[in-house]
Amino acid sequence: MPSLKLYAPHIMAAATDESTRRRWLQQIGAALVGVAAAPSIAQPLPKAGPGGFTELRWDDLVPKGWDPMKGLRDKGISNPGALMDGDPKTQALMNQMRELWDNAPTEPTLDGTRVKLPGYLVPLEESAAGHTEFLLVPYFGACIHTPPPPANQIVLVVPAKPVAGLRSMDTIWVSGTIKTVRGNSAMGSTGYRLEASLVERYKAAPR
Repeated sequence: MPSLKLYAPHIMAAATDESTRRRWLQQIGAALVGVAAAPSIAQPLPKAGPGGFTELRWDDLVPKGWDPMKGLRDKGISNPGALMDGDPKTQALMNQMRELWDNAPTEPTLDGTRVKLPGYLVPLEESAAGHTEFLLVPYFGACIHTPPPPANQIVLVVPAKPVAGLRSMDTIWVSGTIKTVRGNSAMGSTGYRLEASLVERYKAAPR
């Protein structure tokens, strides 16, 4: 059973200045480049486990060969951290990257499959009974700070019944039917919707 993938090695308490946003963008992008280059959904998915759910890794949500930094590479920029703060060209490039990430491609073969995915909880809507909608993200701090990950690394979760006893950034397993349905929230654009039949606290399998 894979451990949770922490794409950004250091998540800041706040990321409001442009240089911090660029460094964070570079960290996440560099990690996702490795994900895109690795064999992903093109490989057969594992056999379904208990309940008929197939356990996914976050890189399974990224189509093989997709490069999150392609927009910069096409302009001959391999190191976003070297861009000059305050330069209008830098801001324009970052805006282009944000648009590309918000429209990041999803893996069509996942649509309608029963899956189990680990991640961090980001609350969206809540009732007295618990969370009625939330985001599932691959690393601590995603969507709470800026910038959010690409849309194919943010999953909108709609549980069958409100989920109680969980807080923001708790680590969880979510099991249900995943769909390649795009959405937008105040916390980021989503590439997937997961209709959850089971939400439980994350526990790694014993070795």
